[in-house]
Amino acid sequence: MDDVLAGQGCAWVFEADALRIRPEGAKVPKLVSELGERVIPHAAIAEVTVAAGKRGTVVLRVVPRRGADPVMSAAAGQLKEAADPYRLVLPAGRETLAEYYADELRAAIGESGPVTRFMVEAPSVPRSFKGWDGAATFDGEAITFTWFWSGASTAKYSAGDQRFSVSDLEGVEWHAPEGASGCLRLRVRGGRPDPDPNKDPASVVFGLGWGATHKSLPFAAAVLASIPAPAVSAPTAPAPAVPAPAVPEVRRAPSGAEVAELIAKLGDLRDAGLLSEEEFQAKKAELLSRM
Repeated sequence: MDDVLAGQGCAWVFEADALRIRPEGAKVPKLVSELGERVIPHAAIAEVTVAAGKRGTVVLRVVPRRGADPVMSAAAGQLKEAADPYRLVLPAGRETLAEYYADELRAAIGESGPVTRFMVEAPSVPRSFKGWDGAATFDGEAITFTWFWSGASTAKYSAGDQRFSVSDLEGVEWHAPEGASGCLRLRVRGGRPDPDPNKDPASVVFGLGWGATHKSLPFAAAVLASIPAPAVSAPTAPAPAVPAPAVPEVRRAPSGAEVAELIAKLGDLRDAGLLSEEEFQAKKAELLSRM
């Protein structure tokens, strides 16, 4: 029978040739919950560490080999420590047990250098998420961007909704949704994208609570893993910070119901501390002026 070590929000199952990570218990991290149960072959592991955590805890952590996991390749080093799906947080009193399992995993590690193919299964499809300026869906073969009148720039809205086959892509970039910035950008083979993701029809912009990591990162990883192997031999480095999305002009006069719905959403963002009262009132006045 395989050994099981339960920690905060997940459990690690130590199998003969792999580590199985599964969501379990209370306070499961959102990204761990979204990814679901994952199997990490020992051959995909580069390093194992044990370190003191916060508030009387110890952290057992596995570092996958570079290029082995599409989620970590898409993240490109941008994940905050607390969001790392390869961390098992335990009470400090279980440090000896953590060290024991760390030694067991280290003994099973062979080569630890970069790899040219994914060794960890990608997030399942279909997948979808909502960004600031549009909704993104992926069915395993094509990605569709559907623009929102309330957030899309004139350039995107004029270009219309977009559909991209994975066979036409050479990569995907995910830029963490920090504050009012971030985006998911598809790199279309032979394309010359606008450097501003707000104007690039192959990008969905994050911001103000839209495009959350636990939704947009698995999406990016699923797309990345579906692109033909030669195009994903190395992870994409993060680009410069993305400009904060601005509320653009509207191509048609919105209905009263649409404006009321958007104001309600802005109120939720204000109540959650993502918008100040001044920002809320300014955006509310702008929306009302469009009617």
